[in-house]
Amino acid sequence: MATKPEKWDLETDVLVVGSGGSGLTAAMVAHDMGSRVTLIEKTDKIGGATALSGGFPWIPNNHLEKELGIPDSREEALTYMTFITQRRVDDELVEVLIDKGPEMLKYIEDKVGLRFSVSSMPDYHAEKIGGKVKGRSLGPPAFDTNLLGEKWKDKIRPAPITMIPISWAEFEASDAMANPKNLDFKKMAENMTKGIVGMGMATVGYLLKGCLDRDIELLLKSRARELVLEDGRVIGLKAEKDGQGFCIRASQGVILASGGFEWNEELKNAFIPGPDLQALSHPANEGDGHRMAMAVGAELGNMSEFWGQPAAIRPGEEYEGRQLVRITMGERSLPHAIMVNRNGRRFVDEAHNYSDIAKTFCAVDPVAHDHCNFPAWVIFDQQFRERYGVLTVFPDAPDPDWLIKAETLEDLAGKAKIDAKGLKATVERFNGFAREGVDPDFHRGASAYDKWGGDANHKPNPSLGTIENPPFYAMSIVLGTLGTKGGPRTDVNGQVRHIMGGIIQGLYAAGNVMASTSGPGYGGAGNTIGAGMTWGYIAAKHAALRIKK
Repeated sequence: MATKPEKWDLETDVLVVGSGGSGLTAAMVAHDMGSRVTLIEKTDKIGGATALSGGFPWIPNNHLEKELGIPDSREEALTYMTFITQRRVDDELVEVLIDKGPEMLKYIEDKVGLRFSVSSMPDYHAEKIGGKVKGRSLGPPAFDTNLLGEKWKDKIRPAPITMIPISWAEFEASDAMANPKNLDFKKMAENMTKGIVGMGMATVGYLLKGCLDRDIELLLKSRARELVLEDGRVIGLKAEKDGQGFCIRASQGVILASGGFEWNEELKNAFIPGPDLQALSHPANEGDGHRMAMAVGAELGNMSEFWGQPAAIRPGEEYEGRQLVRITMGERSLPHAIMVNRNGRRFVDEAHNYSDIAKTFCAVDPVAHDHCNFPAWVIFDQQFRERYGVLTVFPDAPDPDWLIKAETLEDLAGKAKIDAKGLKATVERFNGFAREGVDPDFHRGASAYDKWGGDANHKPNPSLGTIENPPFYAMSIVLGTLGTKGGPRTDVNGQVRHIMGGIIQGLYAAGNVMASTSGPGYGGAGNTIGAGMTWGYIAAKHAALRIKK
């Protein structure tokens, strides 16, 4: 931690660190409560991990689902979240999240003009008590970046994977999950030319405009380095811009919203189990907030957890000078494909939600002292190749060099270094399941989420199809993450707890920098963003009511 400077370079009431959904929401709320607000962002772009995402908030018991007559309740949400958290999160924190989430969502709609649409996407465990088959995951509208003005219209962080310049409602109506050729590419090209963005970039666009409309001070390329304490209370921090240090005083508090630590090898090695973790977020997520909080005695929680994603790599693709890692969805969940380990065996319902699937990569064989299911491969045949996309390769495009291909399963296994007998036996068994439309091994295609991610036109099961038409293909799967989900533990007001008890006065946390209130689980699409924005809302309200010191 830094010593108190003789002179402050900048003074404000509430200082927000990070410009993702959590930070932008916190900045607006603190301003609307009457505080002077400054937000600092490490990079030259606004949006953090939110901009790179689908832009969904997951908010149980929200007003949008009620308007459509979709039943939900506080009690159901709490029951469901108790299952998701596995009792590893304080009940009072879960209750506050459930109670304040709908309040935050209504504030964003009324004060910012950001009205989400109700997605048809189910909760990730919709069949569990309290789960819902629709209503809690909310998709963003499109956003016109010209509304930001010339200075800021190009400052939203570009999304290399989810850069789809239409609203979520339009995307969902196109059934592009199963058939991306259904997208209106002419309209998307026109929208891009006009400066219209979608998904996470759209969510960030609305929130950024809300900050600009309020004349909130936004400082880019300003990296937070050290918190400043006085009598055990955080009163500001030392930052760095263009190699020069400067000190910011925050009379009411500092809100950390600086993202996860998935790009920090030291922290990953210290806390995250399993195979090497490949980050799908922006390389700036190096755990700056975590290190600052630890330096002043923050109590940590949930540090071994992450928002996992079975992912794949197209060689040569880069983002911000680093290898780009792509999500897999249809490659696993659509008919005529399976995922296997080195023994050629399936090990999970491939169509299940990505975060829970990723956990199976961390399973260990105690005798071999090695991970059972890593490395892994997606295996599919010509039926899949003719119907569905593979990463960015459409069905009518030539086979890329990085895709392993063979005329027989035995040859495919040899090229991929998979046990040939195991693979052949697995495919034969799976083909029997596909013809019957039932998977007794892993129940693929049985859940609401599996059905949502499948091909509704494929019978008898939207997720199961035989793998029997050559050529056969294999694509390597890596363990990816959208972000880590551990960090400083907080109280119900978002205040960071001290390792020796009590709280660290003047310090708050929201988003992936804090110990996630979903614990080891994932409630549904947008759990990350919904919780982050809600805790930004909670923390800002409390900080803005503090006596200025």
